Amino acid sequence: MTVTAGGFILHAPTAQAATTSDSAKTTTVKAETTAKTAKARKIARQQSKARKAVAVAKDQIGDPYRYGAEGPGAFDCSGLTQYAWRKAGVKLPRVAASQYARGHKVSWKKLQPGDLLFFRGLGHVGMYVGKGKMVHSPSTGKRVQVVKLSGWRKASFVGAIRPGM
Repeated sequence: MTVTAGGFILHAPTAQAATTSDSAKTTTVKAETTAKTAKARKIARQQSKARKAVAVAKDQIGDPYRYGAEGPGAFDCSGLTQYAWRKAGVKLPRVAASQYARGHKVSWKKLQPGDLLFFRGLGHVGMYVGKGKMVHSPSTGKRVQVVKLSGWRKASFVGAIRPGM
């Protein structure tokens, strides 16, 4: 079928192809927008859980360190991070090395509250709370505390993960 419009001759199959192409472009744009919206929702959920995990970890300040303890009332380093994130709805492995191995890696420069920080060849873990500080359960005879990330901590830093991603 041929259609004349303003002196131009259009063939129906060509006109349909243009419509199909426009439809495909619209579908692609909608899919990209949907993907971006889904990613934004996932990030917002993770940040909400991270705020909860940080609050739970901070609530444990003053609790004693005890090797192998998972709380409540006493913690070792990985027991504290596992406990806090579990209360926020995220399951983590029990030991620091396993937590690091299964997490979404982040750089020192991109740390956000709730990220887990690993030190001394994965022998210690703490939780970033913002403003260059972390909460952790340090060692025998000490208690859960918030400390600055400077000196030996920065020098012995192995890596960080962002749970819940």
